[in-house]
Formats: sequence, C-alpha cells, structure tokens
Amino acid sequence: MNIVLFQPEIPQNTGNIARLCAATGSKLHLIEPFGFILDDRHLRRAGLDYWSLVEVKKYLDFKEFLETNPQGRLFFLTTKAHGFYDEVDFLPDDYLVFGPETRGLPPEILAMNPEHNLRIPMIAKARSLNLANSVAIVLYEALRQLRFPKMAD
Repeated sequence: MNIVLFQPEIPQNTGNIARLCAATGSKLHLIEPFGFILDDRHLRRAGLDYWSLVEVKKYLDFKEFLETNPQGRLFFLTTKAHGFYDEVDFLPDDYLVFGPETRGLPPEILAMNPEHNLRIPMIAKARSLNLANSVAIVLYEALRQLRFPKMAD
C-alpha cells in the first residue's frame, strides 16, 4: 500500500505515520511544503528507530507526485465525502491520500475523482480525527482485505 501525506503540518503525526508504514511494509509519499523541517527532532523521535525500515519518497508538489506515480488508484480521505472507506475493495498498489491536519485536501484535488473520496464515519459533532489515527484506520482495513501481505505470522 501507499500512504500519501499532502503538505503535512505536524511532525509527530508524520513520524507516527512513518512508523506505521515501516511496521506494515507500506510506502510513504510526502508532498511539500511541510509544516516542519524533515529532520525535525520531533519527527525523528516519533518514528523512533523505524526510519530505516520505511521507503519514503518526497515530492515538490502534487503535480510531481502524479507525474511520478501514474499507476495505481488514488483514494482521497476527507470528511466531505459521502462514501465510507470500508466500501472499497482495495488493491495492493492503491494510494491513500491524506491532507494537512488543519485544512484537509484542497477542493481541486477532491474534484479529481469524486467517487474515490472516502471518509471515516464519526458523530456529527466531531470535526475530524487525528491524522495518524485516520491513516491507521484506513490502512489496516486495506491490509485486512488483502490478508496482511508482507507481515509475519
């Protein structure tokens, strides 16, 4: 699986997501600009000693990401979607795209393929979930469907 963070802002979230990617054998794609310095001590601390286990790719912008990764299906996680993440039959090379913590994915990205916009259900009064938690929820559903490839028994 591929996890894509579009303009992540909080280093601890990105570090935790990197650790999640390392533990699941997923690739991490980071699209600039970041709200932190990539070697930020909080980022490294959150990922602990897992950075050597994760494949991280960086991109200057979303256009470069799309040009570099023309294969695979993109799913955009947003609180604005009508469809739920568990209604999709995921494939091993899918890309799960998450937006910045404070504003989510921009409308122009969400408009690219509206039927691939997905959300995590929550009560109406809840604005959103933590980014790292959201990535974990959706990634593990995708991996469950795929019978947890790359994971030891």
